[in-house]
Parts: sequence; C-alpha cells; structure tokens
Amino acid sequence: MRIDIKDLYAITPDQADTALLVWQVRQVLSGGARVLQYRNKLSSPVVRFEQASALRQLTQEFGVPLIINDDAQLAQQVDADGVHLGGEDGSIAAARQVLGFDKIIGVSCYNRLSLAQQAEGLGADYVAFGAFFASTVKPRARVAELPLLQEARRVIKLPVVAIGGITLENGASVLEAGADALAVISALFSAPDITLAARQFANLNTQSSV
Repeated sequence: MRIDIKDLYAITPDQADTALLVWQVRQVLSGGARVLQYRNKLSSPVVRFEQASALRQLTQEFGVPLIINDDAQLAQQVDADGVHLGGEDGSIAAARQVLGFDKIIGVSCYNRLSLAQQAEGLGADYVAFGAFFASTVKPRARVAELPLLQEARRVIKLPVVAIGGITLENGASVLEAGADALAVISALFSAPDITLAARQFANLNTQSSV
C-alpha cells in the first residue's frame, strides 16, 4: 500500500493513563499530525489493546492513519492501518500474512541504507532512519547522520521518516536533508501546548521549502 507520509508523524509516549493519552493524541491530531504511531513499551497487553482501540476510533474521526509499533497481531485486532517493525520485530512477510496487502508496513533502518533498500525490495511502504540527535526515549540509539537522508532520496522511492531527538529547532534541517516526515515523541507530547507544538511541526515543511 502506498501512502502519503509527510510532515508530522506523531509517536505516542509510554502512557499508562488511557484517558490522558486519548486527550493528548486529540491535541496532536487537532494540530495537524498526518500519521499516528501507537507505541507503549511498558503497559500490559490488556492496556495496550484498550489504548489501541481508543486511538483507532480517534484517528478515524480525524482521517489519520494509525500505525501500531512492533505488533502486527495488535494491529490486526484493532483494524489499524498498519504496523511499524523494528530490527527484532519479525519480517515484512510475516506481517503481511497477518495484515494482508492493503495495510501499511514501515521499517526501522537505523543508520543503514542497505536495510532500507532491502525493505523496499521486500515490499515495505516506508522506511525510517535515526537517531539523528540525542534521544531521551532511546538514549543508546544508533546515530544517523543527515547526509544519509540525501543518499536515501537518491536510491529509494519510498517515503522516508526521520526520528531521534527531533525538535522544532532542528526539524527544518532534517526536512531539508531529504526526510519526508518527522517522527516526534518528547518534543510533542511534553510540550506545554501540545496542539501548538503539533501545528508548528506540521508547518516546518512549508517553512523549509520557502
């Protein structure tokens, strides 16, 4: 499935309070996020199903794709739009068996262009690189350099998502280097005004092209 992934790709924080999470995500979507990834590494399967189900309803209300981090089975259970796979989260082929060919599969490629080329050949719908900057969510993440985005733009045809320590201050440089979308957690969900932060991130692409 080919989709238009660009601008703000919001990723949820580890939030145990479902009502608070839904409120936060509503602010993010109101601010203009184009994609939402549900990511929760700490809560139980019961809570994750509850939260994913609630976010499925909310993203449908806004007409925004919902991607589930790491868990194709959960994505299938809540009829999400797709799944995002890390390096240890199973193969694209296995996810396709669960979700079918009308769903989105994104793949983390860290700082390796070869992984992105392989993912494209195996039928991924988008690829993600990072971390480009120091990340509080993944402090030990592999480091990616901005020229990687320029090289990726030349050799692959898939949408490219950048992640890792992205802020309003450095986001424009990432877009200018070749990213289609900015994946953001902390600088978005920890902002004093989440809706405003989302709007500012969503507008960075326009500003960087001026």
